[in-house]
Amino acid sequence: MDRRPGWSVRLKLTLSYAGFLMLAGSLLLGAAGLFLLRKGWLRTNEAGAWKQSPGIDLVRGFGPTAAAVMVFLLVFGLLGGWILAGRMLAPLDRITHATRTAAAGSLSHRIQLPGCNDEFRELADAFDTMLAQLEAHVAGQQRFAANASHELRTPLAISKALIDVARADPHHDTGELVDRLHTVNTRAIDLTEALLLLSRASRRSFTREHVDLSLVAEEAAETLHPLAHKHGVTLATSGDIAPTTGSPALLLQLTTNLVHNAIVHNVPDGGTVRVHTGVHPKSVVLTVENTGEQLTPQLVATLTEPFRRGTERVHTDQAGVGLGLAIVKTITDAHDGTLTLTPRPAGGLRITVELPAASGG
Repeated sequence: MDRRPGWSVRLKLTLSYAGFLMLAGSLLLGAAGLFLLRKGWLRTNEAGAWKQSPGIDLVRGFGPTAAAVMVFLLVFGLLGGWILAGRMLAPLDRITHATRTAAAGSLSHRIQLPGCNDEFRELADAFDTMLAQLEAHVAGQQRFAANASHELRTPLAISKALIDVARADPHHDTGELVDRLHTVNTRAIDLTEALLLLSRASRRSFTREHVDLSLVAEEAAETLHPLAHKHGVTLATSGDIAPTTGSPALLLQLTTNLVHNAIVHNVPDGGTVRVHTGVHPKSVVLTVENTGEQLTPQLVATLTEPFRRGTERVHTDQAGVGLGLAIVKTITDAHDGTLTLTPRPAGGLRITVELPAASGG
């Protein structure tokens, strides 16, 4: 934004200090002059006649002295105000430098303003916190872009290789080639749709409606029941009516992702998945837990990052596109909720999604 040139804050503070000092000095000298004036004249009779006394000379000599004092106060106020304003505004120079450094693309710089807590240091600390969050966000976006590019490049490279093989050998069995191309393209389409869903959820571009999480959980469980039966997993739902507000489609996607992951990342046979909904005073809770392999807290902490999967999951047919829990986290954040992942001592994972309860619910 273009702005016309103006006075600096330091100059304004200097003039303010000097002006206040001049005003205080004027009031003080005026009071002193009034006092001397009253002492310089004496009432001599009851009729109210006034008579000049010798003290009037002191009053006459007070004028030049007062003028000299005012000049001194003006110079002292300007000089002292300039120095004081500079000292007071020195932290702003560091904050401004950090802002310009960040605007130039360097997000690793920190102000780290020393001293006791005051308004400037609160501003500097808030700015440092913002820079740290922004640096982490940008780094995450860069990792996401690199991972997404890699994930998208893989099916494209495989498709190109299959087509090259077909061109080199026209008599090759096209049925097998078509099947493999179909599988690869399906994976690419699934990944693209997941990326679009992730982008939509992060922008919060949806209309909020009243949603009952218990009904959403039942719908997701019913949809995935054949998959659970195929994997030999027992799928059970329970809980109370859990009213919240949000996007029914996104919350269904969230629940479906959680239940799907709980099914496919389970023990080979005889596993269980439990889906439970509950109500707290100001929130509703969706909990999905499953049996499965032992997971460390360090591994669990990384599972919500895009394209991060559990141990040996990348090489399985159910590895998906690596965005399942990333989408869950994004949808949870978009609904002002919290997502908690906890490894179960006996193996498997417990995932809890806590969302604000619907008003009046």
